Amino acid sequence: MVTYSEKQLKPIDEFCPMWEVLTQEERFYLRENTKLQHFRKNEVIYCEGETPKFMMCLVTGKVKIYKDGVGGRSQIIRLIKPVDIFGYRAFFAKEPYLTSASTIESSSAYLVPMQVVEQIIQSNNKLALYFIQSLASDLGVDDARIVSLTQKHVRGRLAESLIMLRDNYGVESDGRTINSHLSREDLANYSNMTTSNAIRTLSNFVSEGVIAVSGRNIQILDEEQLRKISKIG
Repeated sequence: MVTYSEKQLKPIDEFCPMWEVLTQEERFYLRENTKLQHFRKNEVIYCEGETPKFMMCLVTGKVKIYKDGVGGRSQIIRLIKPVDIFGYRAFFAKEPYLTSASTIESSSAYLVPMQVVEQIIQSNNKLALYFIQSLASDLGVDDARIVSLTQKHVRGRLAESLIMLRDNYGVESDGRTINSHLSREDLANYSNMTTSNAIRTLSNFVSEGVIAVSGRNIQILDEEQLRKISKIG
C-alpha cells in the first residue's frame, strides 16, 4: 500500500482544476481555509442525512458515492477518482446529503468549507460557471446511467460497469488489468444486480474469453467484445 505524507502531496491550488478560475488572492484565501484529511480503507466520509459543510477534492485513492436501498442493499451512484471534487451538490440545494460516501481504499482529500466557496462565488462568476458546468455534466452522465441500469440485461450492465471502471481508473502496467479492485458486492451494487448474478456473469465472461479474473483483479482481454456486450445490453 502506498502512503503519502503532506509534503509529498501538491497544494490544492496546484492540484484541483477549479483553481484555474481563481485569482491569486482567492487561491490564498482558499488555501488558508482548506485542510488535508486522510481516510482509511472503507471509512465513511459523510452519511446520508448529514448537513453538508465541505466540498472534497480527492487527492489519492478511490471513493464511492452510494445510497442505501430496500433490504439493506446499496446502490453505488458514482465512483470518484483523484482530482474529482464531490460533496458540494447538497449544499447548493440547501438540503441534507441524499447519499453517503466512503473510501474503497486508503485515500486523502482536501476539505474546503462550503461557506468559503460560496463567498468566492458571489464575487467570481467564473467559479459559479465552473460548478454549473460540473453539475450539468454529472447530470448527463447520471441520466444515461439510469437508462442503462434499468433497461439493460445483467450482461450489458456488468459489461458497462467494467468499461466505466477502466475508463475512470485506467489500467495497470500490463495494459489490461483494471486499476480498481472492487469487491464482488461493490461491483454488483455498481451494476444494479445481486452479488450472485455478478459472480455468475463474470464467470460467463471468463468462459467466453472476454476477461480474466484473479481474486479482485480483472483483466480485459477483448475490449471490443466487452463494449459490444455493453452496447447491445
